[in-house]
Amino acid sequence: MDTEGKRLLYVGAEFPDINDITGSDWQVDKTTCAAGALALHQRTHYDVGLMYLDNLDSKVLRELEECLLICQPLRWVALVVPGVLQRSGYAEFIYNNFEDYHTLPIDSERLHITLGHLYGMARLKKQLSQHDEEEVTASYEMFGQSPQMHDLFRQLEKVSRVDSPVLLSGESGTGKELVARGLHRHSSRRKGPFVAVNCGAMPEKLVQSELFGHEKGAFTGAMKRKTGKIEAANGGTIFLDEIGDLPYEAQANLLRFLQEGTIERVGNTEITNVDVRVLAATHVDLEKAVEQGSFREDLYYRLNVLRLNIPPLRARVGDIELLANRFFTIFTEKNGGKMKGFSQLAIKMMNNHAWPGNVRELINRVQRAVVMAESRLITPKDLGLEKRHAERFANSLHDVRHHAEKKVIMDTLSSANNNVSEASRVLGVSRVTLYRLMNKYELTRTGS
Repeated sequence: MDTEGKRLLYVGAEFPDINDITGSDWQVDKTTCAAGALALHQRTHYDVGLMYLDNLDSKVLRELEECLLICQPLRWVALVVPGVLQRSGYAEFIYNNFEDYHTLPIDSERLHITLGHLYGMARLKKQLSQHDEEEVTASYEMFGQSPQMHDLFRQLEKVSRVDSPVLLSGESGTGKELVARGLHRHSSRRKGPFVAVNCGAMPEKLVQSELFGHEKGAFTGAMKRKTGKIEAANGGTIFLDEIGDLPYEAQANLLRFLQEGTIERVGNTEITNVDVRVLAATHVDLEKAVEQGSFREDLYYRLNVLRLNIPPLRARVGDIELLANRFFTIFTEKNGGKMKGFSQLAIKMMNNHAWPGNVRELINRVQRAVVMAESRLITPKDLGLEKRHAERFANSLHDVRHHAEKKVIMDTLSSANNNVSEASRVLGVSRVTLYRLMNKYELTRTGS
């Protein structure tokens, strides 16, 4: 087996012979606590971890469990002192978090074989994951290498396999409809219709008719029977974009459809059965809308069975240049231009820009630049990001983002009574991502 780059993260009491135990083909980095492990994990890639467990109190165990969550996908082996598995909670802790365990004194030969096996499996999983993720990004027509997008791709693979309602949250321009179409395309309903509805664009008086249909003569102007959007999606998926803008009166009928799988056309009391999966999207805070009484709480929970948060472009570290180059290639191929790419200053200005319009704004700016640029390299002026515009962000944008993100996490943890699972649900991220962000901003569960 190729042993180049075999690094082991060891956490726990200092073993004078730990290098002898692991063998000369491992490079071992040692630390005695969870905080040290997280610091090492941020700086270095590890495939395998070894953790020493003796008679630890519950607080230390919780810290170690959080460390294990953040350090995924490391494969861990536990070193345990005799009798520790009989202590309350230890057996479950080890079973849930470790691939294997060894009771002291160590059988060096057996441990060495175990570590080598886990290293090989970790490398194999990484190879397969990279291939799978490339297929996922291409099939969903979404691209990105940031941790936020990696999390989203993993969630998409899980959500596409089930038939439950999904609530997509995110700012305008982040690609919520693109995600919805991808979920439909990968679902068991892919042979059925996909119907997209912008709830904010429908005239309030016609919402019921648009969603549920109407009979001829049901109201003035109803010259013939009309099939509603929900019925038109029978056997497939309906995407309700900007669900937060749906009038309160129409929410009751939508709730009834979600509960019973039936609709009534306007002007007809006959019940029609429909089989439709509902995907909904919003850029507004539905929880706040529920508190303010503008959105039904029961409907919110019916829609919010599964939730995906689409990250804003400014939070996708490293993705701005990647996406800009991709769109540049697409537009130059269409226009037959001979441009070379972006100037270094243009790249700097793009990374400093706040992107309030997200990916949609990036597409528009790159497309405009390809058409309007007069030199071989796109400049900030071509993008509409002149230096005087970008300088307003250059020195402080990082600090502003850092402070804003940290404050949101602190406030959410506080409102969730430091329940990480609840806070991660509210923020629309996984527990692992939230733990990683807490570690990044040096936050404990008390928000200090």
